[in-house]
Amino acid sequence: MTADLIITGGKVLTMEPDSPRAEAVAVQGDLIAAVGSAQDIEALAGPDTQRIDAKGATVLPGFVESHLHLFIGGCELQNLQLDGATDPAEIGERVRAFAAERPDLPLVMAQSPDYSVFAEEAPRAVLDRMLPDRPLAMMAHDHHTVWANTRALEVAGVLHGRETPPGHEVVMGEDGLANGALLEPEAFSPVLRLGGQERVILGLTTGRDPDPWPDADAREGDLEHLRRGLAHAARHGITSMVNMDGNTYLLELLSELRERGELAMRVRVPFHFVPEMELADLETAKAMHEKWNDEWLTSGFVKMFMDGVIDSRTAFVKNDYPGQPGYRSHGRFSVERFADLATRIDAMGLQIAVHSIGDAATERVLDGYAAARKANGMDGPRHRIEHLELVDPEDFARLGELGITASIQPPHAPGCSGLPLEPTLGNIGRDRWADAFAWQRLAEAGAPIALASDWPVSDISILRGLHAATTREAWAEDVPNHRFTLQAALAGYTIGGAYAEGTEAIKGSLKPGKLADIVLLDRDIEAAPPDDLENAQVSVTICGGRISYGAP
Repeated sequence: MTADLIITGGKVLTMEPDSPRAEAVAVQGDLIAAVGSAQDIEALAGPDTQRIDAKGATVLPGFVESHLHLFIGGCELQNLQLDGATDPAEIGERVRAFAAERPDLPLVMAQSPDYSVFAEEAPRAVLDRMLPDRPLAMMAHDHHTVWANTRALEVAGVLHGRETPPGHEVVMGEDGLANGALLEPEAFSPVLRLGGQERVILGLTTGRDPDPWPDADAREGDLEHLRRGLAHAARHGITSMVNMDGNTYLLELLSELRERGELAMRVRVPFHFVPEMELADLETAKAMHEKWNDEWLTSGFVKMFMDGVIDSRTAFVKNDYPGQPGYRSHGRFSVERFADLATRIDAMGLQIAVHSIGDAATERVLDGYAAARKANGMDGPRHRIEHLELVDPEDFARLGELGITASIQPPHAPGCSGLPLEPTLGNIGRDRWADAFAWQRLAEAGAPIALASDWPVSDISILRGLHAATTREAWAEDVPNHRFTLQAALAGYTIGGAYAEGTEAIKGSLKPGKLADIVLLDRDIEAAPPDDLENAQVSVTICGGRISYGAP
């Protein structure tokens, strides 16, 4: 056998427990041909073999990004990036400069200011001072809240309120007008529509396809959003991703990129089932899986939301939120309905992934999964829970017993990646800190672990995620430190992510016969200080044997 590509001179971490380290890797076609010593791999080289010298740096399986929003992230790269900015005066200067350079924008859109910007005053008034004469909106880093100025609220038709489903809210002020805070998609979709960005979030908001179907120009614009997002992911070493919002339209767009030879990584897309849907809508999930089901583009799972987020107090919790007696938010699906849906979807052979952040929400999801297992047996699809930020002490064990994957985003923990401790810790309540973001308790309970970024909620960089996972500090002396070891964190972003998909037989590690998805870093990350992880960079990304970024 003659290899098409060999990688030598690096520190190969295979993520295979029986042979965790090697010196070199050989690729033939789109598969790993051999993993072993430099001498053995060199013997496979021929006159036309392409060579990559890793120069002593780390060679890993391509990163499996287990939870992101590709379409949304690719679109939002064009918006003003505020990245946790807290000073309204400085933000205002940046907003006005951004707007001045783009006089034709129907909506000036910014991303990820800190919640504290709007802590003391109605968001509408804060934003009016920044830009009073043009529609202006800002998306919170968690993507569960949008803040808008008066002009945006007025043009979008929500200044005087809007009827929304439970859990979604146009927050009203004492003057009878919307105060500028729009909680959850049904409240903020009309504002995003002003800037033509509503279509990219349909897979997250309604689960439906665009109506009317976009014309050729609009479709080409959407393809460009995806190209931008795919290129951004490739630069960070991602070779496989699980998109956590979806509809048929997104899969059609990705199919078109594939036909054009522009799909540079493997993508999974769910059917998003929202509370307003009927059982008959599950036929769409079945049809999506039947049409898209191969190594490059697949569906095969259903996404649902059980609650919101802790910061905006829309997460469904068991204890009253501090300062709000009797208020705990609520679950978007009733106990009975979710159990019925979970049982039906499980019987269809489709995986389920549920956004569940509060402890009451997670209890309800686990009850539904238990009902599905009881009805259909324990050998069904590998269901997941996304985020798991607050878990009832009795439910840690249930996650392991039911084999439910804990999908964790290390940058989300308060104190990680520059994220402030408040309002999250204040909204949890001091007596529950030990149950919050309790990564090690999840692992010790036997729950399979998949790590992810939740881009664009957090930076897509896996290396920043590794830094957050391995350097996290305890919040107080009586609260355990839940950081991961480097090896455990790497597993979460590689073989753990593949296991969560049910694809560990073909990817997630470096072993002969597996897909040639490989990432090369610019340093030996095992020898580097933990704080240096954040500075590490991807030098080469290979997907299916094709170098898509950083060719030497």
